[in-house]
Amino acid sequence: MSRNPGLDVRALQGLRSTQRDLPLLYRRIEDHLDRCEGYVAFSGGKDSLVTLHLVLQVEPDVPVAFFDSGLEFPETYAYIEDLAHQWRLNLDVIPAEHTTLEVLAATGAWDHHAQRNPAAPDLHRTLITTPAATAHERHGPGELWGVRAEESRGRAAAYANALRATPCDCSPTHCTTRRDQRSRHGGLIQRVDGTTAYGPVWDWKTPEIWGHVARHNIPVNPVYDKLRRLGAPEHFLRVSHMVDGTRLEEGRVTWLRRGWPALFEELAVVLPRLREYV
Repeated sequence: MSRNPGLDVRALQGLRSTQRDLPLLYRRIEDHLDRCEGYVAFSGGKDSLVTLHLVLQVEPDVPVAFFDSGLEFPETYAYIEDLAHQWRLNLDVIPAEHTTLEVLAATGAWDHHAQRNPAAPDLHRTLITTPAATAHERHGPGELWGVRAEESRGRAAAYANALRATPCDCSPTHCTTRRDQRSRHGGLIQRVDGTTAYGPVWDWKTPEIWGHVARHNIPVNPVYDKLRRLGAPEHFLRVSHMVDGTRLEEGRVTWLRRGWPALFEELAVVLPRLREYV
C-alpha cells in the first residue's frame, strides 16, 4: 500500500483565486519602471521570486540583480542559474567585495582566541549598500524588491511611515477606503540615497506568496523543501546566506548542520563559535 502524503496545503492555496487587483499592480510596476527604471532585486527566495514573476509580466527584459554574498546555499546558486536560463532573465550577478565569511572572520567575534577587530568591514555595507550602488549605477535609481511588512516590525514601520507621507492626488472616487489607499500608494519607499524602492508584495501574507507560486506553477528554490524535510518550522523557511550572525539563538545553525553537515564543519573551522549554537 502506498503511503498517503496528506493534503498539500500549498497546492490548496494555489486553487484559491487571488483577492489582489493584479491589473492595478501591473500598472504600478509599469509606472515605477517608467519613472525610475532600475532593477529587480532577486535573492532566490520566495518573496523576491513572486516579485520577479509579477514584474516579468510587465517588462520581460527588466534587469535582475543578484547580490552574491559568497555564502549562499549551494542549491541557491544552481537554482538561480537554472531559472535565468529557463526564464531568459536579464541577470546581473554582483559579487560582494568581501564575502560574508571573510567579514565575519575578520571581526574576531567568532573565535574566542582571536582579537576583536573594530576595523573589520561592515556587513550590511558589504552585502547590501555597496552592491546596490553598483546596480543603481548600471540600471537606474529604481528598485523592485520582495521585502514584506509581515517579515519584521521594522519593515512594517518603514512601509507605514512611507504611506502616511505619500500625498494622494487621486480622484474623489478613488482611495475612499484604507485598503484602496494601500493598494494605490503603499509599498513605495524613498531612501536618503535617492533610491525609489517599490515592493509589489509589501503587504502580502505568506499564504498569498505560496498561493501565487502554486497557482502559476513557479519553480521554487529547493532549499525550502530541504528545510521542510528536516522539520524546520515555517518561520525558518527563509532563503538567505547560510550564516550572517542573525537568529542564531533560535536554532538557525542547527538546521544548517542537519542539512549541510560537511559545509557546517568547513564553516566551523573558520568560525569556531558556530558550534555554540547547535
